[in-house]
Amino acid sequence: MDGHRDLIQAFRAGDERALARAISVVEDQAPGFEELLEALREGVGSARRIGVTGPPGAGKSTLTAELARLMRDAGSRVAIIAVDPTSPYTGGALLGDRIRMVELALEEHIFIRSMASRGSLGGLATAASEAADLMDAFGFDRVILETLGVGQSELEIAGTADSTVVVLVPESGDGVQAMKAGLMEVADVFCVNKADRPGADLLVKEIEVMKAIRSGNTLRGIPRHHARIAPGGAPTVVERTSADSGWDVPVLKTVATEARGVSELAGALDEHFAWIRESGELERRRRLSLLDQTRRILVRRAEKAAIEAWEERKAEFLPDLLAGRITPYRVVRRLGELSGTVKRPQR
Repeated sequence: MDGHRDLIQAFRAGDERALARAISVVEDQAPGFEELLEALREGVGSARRIGVTGPPGAGKSTLTAELARLMRDAGSRVAIIAVDPTSPYTGGALLGDRIRMVELALEEHIFIRSMASRGSLGGLATAASEAADLMDAFGFDRVILETLGVGQSELEIAGTADSTVVVLVPESGDGVQAMKAGLMEVADVFCVNKADRPGADLLVKEIEVMKAIRSGNTLRGIPRHHARIAPGGAPTVVERTSADSGWDVPVLKTVATEARGVSELAGALDEHFAWIRESGELERRRRLSLLDQTRRILVRRAEKAAIEAWEERKAEFLPDLLAGRITPYRVVRRLGELSGTVKRPQR
């Protein structure tokens, strides 16, 4: 902690450069990064967190920029975490939001951090969540988490937000695939961007139909998508979502390049936050998010310990392993027993 004392003081003094350095320490998992996070925990939970996800090419960055400007003009300080693709050569974020949002980053009361989806130890969702914690503790009123696409990591990141916007575009046919991709489950607001293109109205109708299916208003006798069968044989829906909890997920149209429909989107997000706060859903979501974050930190520590154990002792196992005299499973059991992290299985 002594190594981060000056950083903590600068952070608490409101120096945005200290915020940027703190995020780098966390993202790189530099020595003492967890102690730094713990020391800067005060104030976490004050900011509203908004997830923006959807397929590549949906115009999420332009939409996020316009949304941030609108919130800033309304008096809020806004921070953005923009998850970019990863360079296969440097491991850093590729182009993307670093270029698209360069003008926005120079504007007052807006802070942007780009994070690379390089699959760092412990997972991108954990790193993004911890970066959001730092932005929250720093005093930003809104934290927007904009993700690269609709993979598992992206949906996990969006799932840490209080409100999540799923952005789709008319010509991609994403409406048909929305439930398969898990987007229906994570969406609190659907946004059909680039709505000046042909097919926008059709996509809105497709989403509305899928909303009806999810809510049980149509095809009542058919188990919902992503349902699991309980031991007794009755289908039970996987926990989450707005569609199942009383919130009528709105479907909005925007043209982000012209800022059309963005104020309506901001209004829908305000309505959703008011609803989750009044209904108790906000407390439930944040409680679940905190539990999940704790689990992911535990997994990160266990993974780090396992890697260190393997690197330290692999030389003694490698000859027998390569010669087929021992199996990978026995190696893992032995490493676990030696490190004290794995108990011998009961017979």
